[in-house]
Amino acid sequence: MKTLALLRHGKSNWDDTSLRDFDRPLNKRGRMASELMGAEMKRRGLVFDVVLASPAERVRETLAHVASGYGQALRPRFVPEIYEASCAILCTILRSVGNDVGHVLMVGHNPGLQQLACLLVKDDALLRSVEMAFPTAALAYLELPDVGWDKLAAGVGHLAAFVAPRTLSPVAVESRAGENL
Repeated sequence: MKTLALLRHGKSNWDDTSLRDFDRPLNKRGRMASELMGAEMKRRGLVFDVVLASPAERVRETLAHVASGYGQALRPRFVPEIYEASCAILCTILRSVGNDVGHVLMVGHNPGLQQLACLLVKDDALLRSVEMAFPTAALAYLELPDVGWDKLAAGVGHLAAFVAPRTLSPVAVESRAGENL
């Protein structure tokens, strides 16, 4: 079986209106949620052979904080086309992944990630949560048939997990709130 984890970047900072969208950093909540999501990914035993990421600043920072919570570097490959990508472009990128790769983490933006999850997953109860909202720093974890990435098609996947930062332990969130993230 192949797996695809779709991670939306953490909450970004809108304080500096002179910055281009591409250059916006994370805010405190985004940094904290990203680190907690990294810890959750580690707790679940998720592993990744390839990490494909948008080169936007908020994605770069998300990855740094996820890695901190995960406990190891993720070594992303920054793919400019992921920034502001449509679902179709994200599918094209995934179809170009080597068929020997089993586990992919894609880190990027909405609405593309949400649409991709909805396209790839068969209709099930958990999918309703993704259809309603794909919040910042949320993770959709899909199980896919063990065929080549070039065979990626609509409805082939199973949504094994969908985790939003607000569903993580409030105790963990509060215990980290005072840390300088």
